Amino acid sequence: MTKKQGLYTAFFVGLIIIFYLVISPWISRNDTISDVMPFAFLNQDGKMVTNKDVEGKVYVAEYFFTTCKGICPKMNSNMRKVYDAFKDEKDFLILSHTCMPEVDSVPVLKKYADSMKVNTNQWIFLTGRKDSLYNMARVSYTIDDPVNNLKTVADDFLHTQFWALVNKQGKVKKIYDGLKDSEVEALIRQIKRQLKK
Repeated sequence: MTKKQGLYTAFFVGLIIIFYLVISPWISRNDTISDVMPFAFLNQDGKMVTNKDVEGKVYVAEYFFTTCKGICPKMNSNMRKVYDAFKDEKDFLILSHTCMPEVDSVPVLKKYADSMKVNTNQWIFLTGRKDSLYNMARVSYTIDDPVNNLKTVADDFLHTQFWALVNKQGKVKKIYDGLKDSEVEALIRQIKRQLKK
């Protein structure tokens, strides 16, 4: 390689590095689906859990209800795989929100959580106002379409198998289908990547 060719090569390598440094923050900002808005819900122990409690954590958000005989048992069986993979990871959480707060009171969630035999400091079961829970699902986590919001909250019902992966900065990075084994495996891989960041 001549001196001239070496200079050209160095110049183009420099341009590529500069291009990467300029564009990579823009790319990382734009692979965000949504930002999690402030929230406050009661956990299975009757303690308030807010967005401040999950700051700096990677977490998965899902919706279920304790009396569900349809998709929920399969979903939470799959969520158990996620829990088992990260149960010793201090920077990881699961937030399981009820979609039937009129049924899933704090004592009902406590009984359900106890039956799951999990660490409820890491896999947290949440209840609260129905409109607030549903708004989080549709606007913050984007796991259900906001057009499904009905005029009367009493008539509204949310039942979704989709999970939201939230990074340490409170940004939803990807949505996964909690009924598909391949997506659960992909979620586990992505959680590992997010935890390293």
